[in-house]
Amino acid sequence: MDAAFWLERWERNQIGFHQEQVNSHLQEFWKALALPDGAPVFVPLCGKSRDLLWLRGQGHPVTGVEISPRATEAFFAENRLTPTVTRRGDFVWAEADGVTLLTGDFFDLTPASLGPVAGVYDRASLIALPPAMRTRYADHLVRLVDPATPLLLVSLDYPEAEMNGPPFPVREEEVRRLYERRRTVSLLYTCDALPENPAFADRGVTRLTEKVYRLGPLSPNGGAS
Repeated sequence: MDAAFWLERWERNQIGFHQEQVNSHLQEFWKALALPDGAPVFVPLCGKSRDLLWLRGQGHPVTGVEISPRATEAFFAENRLTPTVTRRGDFVWAEADGVTLLTGDFFDLTPASLGPVAGVYDRASLIALPPAMRTRYADHLVRLVDPATPLLLVSLDYPEAEMNGPPFPVREEEVRRLYERRRTVSLLYTCDALPENPAFADRGVTRLTEKVYRLGPLSPNGGAS
């Protein structure tokens, strides 16, 4: 699965992963990151998510990165925003009303080009990637931000044999394997998500679990902080 896969999905409007409403777990658990007012937030693989607007509404300057120009253009058009657009290195930058979207490959992003980040929100990034890409994704994400930067992660798990992703199932043990060397991993919430996601049942999924994690900084002695 490469950039061409996602570009084609957006071109064909095959975006069942897009949520029309702001994610309820974001609204309930964002406070767990305890960010100060005005703290900048990063949203990887953001699509045209309305979660970006919610985060901006909480007083955060928001930066997202997305591979598809169609997705970034749709975000601004659907929200009646007229962005200022510039080209900087490997990315096209579009900014309006405190939301900046970088169109380009997430793996080309550097800490210098991203700038300071105080918090990260991942609802549809890790679960969008097949197993072979997840270690690279997690490694790159933690390199982009300061070790003290907390993350809010929303994941899904279901019997892998019942559906071909994306989204892909990501079990708790994998979240811990990917991040625990560099972040504390705190499970905040678990729920049965199948009743609210009939499209999964239509595809043959019999169990769908949603989990919310806070990935926090390690203390100097390597423990929780």
